[in-house]
Amino acid sequence: MKVPRQPEVNIGMIGHVDHGKTTLTKALTGEWTDRHSEELRRGISIRLGYADAALYKCPKCEEPQCYSTKKECSVCGEKTEFLRAVSFVDAPGHETLMATMLSGAALMNGALLLIAANEKCPQPQTKEHLMALAISGVENVIIVQNKIDIVDEEKVKESYEQIKEFVEGTVAGESPIIPVSAHHEVNLDVLIMEIENRIRTPELDEKKPPKAFVARSFDVNSPGVPLDKIVGGVIGGSLIQGKLKVGDEIEISPGRESESGGRKVWTDIESEVTSLFSGGKNRKEAKSGGLIAIGTKLDPFLTKSDSLTGRVVGSPGTLPPALFELSVQVHLLERVVGAVEDLEVDEIRTNEPLMLSVGTATTVGVVTSAREDYAEMALKIPVSADKGQRIAISRRIGGKWRLIGYGVIQ
Repeated sequence: MKVPRQPEVNIGMIGHVDHGKTTLTKALTGEWTDRHSEELRRGISIRLGYADAALYKCPKCEEPQCYSTKKECSVCGEKTEFLRAVSFVDAPGHETLMATMLSGAALMNGALLLIAANEKCPQPQTKEHLMALAISGVENVIIVQNKIDIVDEEKVKESYEQIKEFVEGTVAGESPIIPVSAHHEVNLDVLIMEIENRIRTPELDEKKPPKAFVARSFDVNSPGVPLDKIVGGVIGGSLIQGKLKVGDEIEISPGRESESGGRKVWTDIESEVTSLFSGGKNRKEAKSGGLIAIGTKLDPFLTKSDSLTGRVVGSPGTLPPALFELSVQVHLLERVVGAVEDLEVDEIRTNEPLMLSVGTATTVGVVTSAREDYAEMALKIPVSADKGQRIAISRRIGGKWRLIGYGVIQ
């Protein structure tokens, strides 16, 4: 969707598989975020999806009917007033795609937790996604009780009580529960009102050097395009500080792996910003907040098929170092989150592999030293990260990665 200004906040769509995240995103933005052929075939989100929406308010109508995503009020026909543009990050809900959800959480300033009224609450990934928000520091949560159109009134009330009991004592304990039908676009005005009230635009420092997390990367050239028509690779993500302009020099860290003197080394990549795309429009400058696509002079081979996902982009010489080892202050959960069975979280052990979510990056760290609340790990793939940065920790349990806690980089 083309929006009047660059989106200024990222809102996550999270929850268990098939609870209506992608359908609600379409209802709010007009865009279907499942674009990959495998997503369309299977009917589930596999990669992070993105879409933008402009939020409007009618100057004549009362709340909540005054809120919409349209330039003209559907109630009275009055021209609406533009409030702001927002970006939605549609995270996959399947249990095998938790790493993708965690990388998306690094971009979120707030989130809509979708819970289907036709299923018992909580489902495994409902619990896991909510815990992922808490671990990622996302505190502005709105609960969306979806699919109220396919159950009777008693079932809606029963579901509502289950949701209240589930979120008590969590990061969403004080969050409103909004009953909606995403399919029939019912109660979206109430939802938009709550988004305006609860998920405010973050105060980001535009004077700092630019720093962006990369969540996707693409080769946008069609097969068979003439050599003189090829454009450079595109990287997508969000600026967490600073701003970028067309023509700026950028550095990408950790960069790419190569061989030097018979051994493998990682080298940061430098390039130039050739275009900026956000909110459905090309822009000369992109500010912090919202999702952006950055056109570069990179060989598109380097960016195709999300090859640069997890990297950090900034001005040359300003990025945190690429780390091949991590020392982490560990905070383990009491119970394993996301598994059907109720399991206690065991202490971290030397030599065990752990999946680490660092910003939008996902890597495996092999524990080289473990104490009660501290661990040192050697990384399979390096990450660019700062001291004090929080990371999510998952363990292989029953053949799947399960969230077991978080760590703080020392």
